[in-house]
Amino acid sequence: MYRSHSCGELNATHINKEVTLAGWVQKSRDKGFMNWVDLRDRYGITQLLFDESRSDKTVFELAKTLGREFVIQVKGTVIERESKNPNIPTGEIEILVTEMTILNASLTPPFTIEDETDGGEDIRMKYRYLDIRRNPVKNSLLFRHKVAMEVRKYLSDLDFCEVETPYLIKSTPEGARDFVVPSRMNPGQFYALPQSPQTFKQLLMVGGMDKYFQIVKCFRDEDLRADRQPEFTQIDCEMAFVEQEDILNVFEGLTRHLLKEIKGIEVEKFPRITYDYAMKTYGNDKPDIRFDMKFCPLTPDGGNFEPKGFPIFDAAELVLGINVEGCANYTRKQLDELTDWIKRPQVGASGLIYVRYNDDGTLKSSVDKFFDEAVLKTWAEKMNAKPGDLMLILSGPADKTRTQLSALRMELATRLGLRNPAEFAPLWVVDFPLLEFDEESGRYHAMHHPFTSPKPEDMALLETNPKAVRANAYDMVLNGNEIGGGSIRIHDKATQALMFKYLGFTEEDARNQFGFLMDAFQFGAPPHGGLAFGLDRLVAILGGQETIRDFIAFPKNNSGRDVMIDAPAIIDEKQLEELNIKLSLK
Repeated sequence: MYRSHSCGELNATHINKEVTLAGWVQKSRDKGFMNWVDLRDRYGITQLLFDESRSDKTVFELAKTLGREFVIQVKGTVIERESKNPNIPTGEIEILVTEMTILNASLTPPFTIEDETDGGEDIRMKYRYLDIRRNPVKNSLLFRHKVAMEVRKYLSDLDFCEVETPYLIKSTPEGARDFVVPSRMNPGQFYALPQSPQTFKQLLMVGGMDKYFQIVKCFRDEDLRADRQPEFTQIDCEMAFVEQEDILNVFEGLTRHLLKEIKGIEVEKFPRITYDYAMKTYGNDKPDIRFDMKFCPLTPDGGNFEPKGFPIFDAAELVLGINVEGCANYTRKQLDELTDWIKRPQVGASGLIYVRYNDDGTLKSSVDKFFDEAVLKTWAEKMNAKPGDLMLILSGPADKTRTQLSALRMELATRLGLRNPAEFAPLWVVDFPLLEFDEESGRYHAMHHPFTSPKPEDMALLETNPKAVRANAYDMVLNGNEIGGGSIRIHDKATQALMFKYLGFTEEDARNQFGFLMDAFQFGAPPHGGLAFGLDRLVAILGGQETIRDFIAFPKNNSGRDVMIDAPAIIDEKQLEELNIKLSLK
């Protein structure tokens, strides 16, 4: 038996007890006649005492050879600690060591294995197995485990059944790029790794499984960022004989359960807003509603821009503002910084107009030359501004202006400390467009995927005005992040064929890609729908973080590489020959 107890469980009740511990050397302090060693494992730290007068001489001398991260086993007696440490659970005791075995020596680690490390991100990614020993990373992985267990518990209690679906599937042209896998036994043919188990979970509904879920790996060959990895994990769910309201209720319940069990927070309201409202009010389809700053259009039905003569407004399709409460005291330097920020290429605005609503009730703007105070008053009324507030205004093409103002809104919220990670504000966004037009390909694409059902009342618009057709689709948003989304699916062959037609598939293409699903619909497919949560992103948000990387055991870097195992890598020419692949690298 390597250990009788962990390094985190001993306390004053164990005094005089003989124990065996095993773990890693965190640090040691040699005082000549006494040597203290902090022993660490996953559960905590226990202080070891090697005393020249009380410890075996061989053991005492051996303790002086210990380096950081040596793996050791010790036996000894729990004694009361003279200098107690109230910051750790084992701080009242220490172990007077009588026996010690070095189980494995260690090189000096490339960075300190402590909460506040001196290791940069690149070096910690290369030695990820060492980084996991640090509390912040270890606790993040334990936190992820807790969330996953609560998900399984909640869904299982509602009679959901976890079913595994294949990883080697067929490539489809819709959505992001696939990762492809060559087949040795079928020369010239390829599997694809799933971007989601979409068609398989629909087939499970045809198979009568009724309620399915799976915590599943998915793969997308796309550019990376802080909340995106090439392989990611979904909480994938599907239900038969349901309407949209049934699905929203179930997964609203799951989110409430997680917030209560994981964070101890009760959330009553899950507001529901339409996609159209979200875009016009917040400039994006995943608004952060922990703070206000809703968009206020000053055109075309409320702008008072007389007299004319301000070219920026005269030529604009849309003039749009936000009211920033309590910021009328922003200095010219701060306003110039905001202007520079929004003019960056990433945002692309040409400028920023401001109006200060001073505490004395006067208004001062950057466009006083063009508009008198009476006009500024009408803007303040429309934007519900009060003395002490700052109004910020952008103008230009409608979609572009909304996107720019959305970026500014989020930047201001960050600067003002309004994005409190301990506060949680979920909402549903519903009634997404079914289709979006892609200028490059010159055709419509499914905004979600080609199996999403149109709103029944909008079906007739597919022929006359496809852009106006709404999808029976919904996203859950939490703190400005889309954490999940889904839809009611098409469940009959005729409607699915019609959908493929409007997406530009020929009958032959549709048959080749999705014939198996079309065939299945002819054998009594029930009405069904579902949703998938992004587990990595959900866990990060619940953990109060923006990035998902520390909640994944072995993540990739921003180039999609695993720098620890050096992947992707070149493979042997013999393997390529077996796969009938010839590389032509230019």
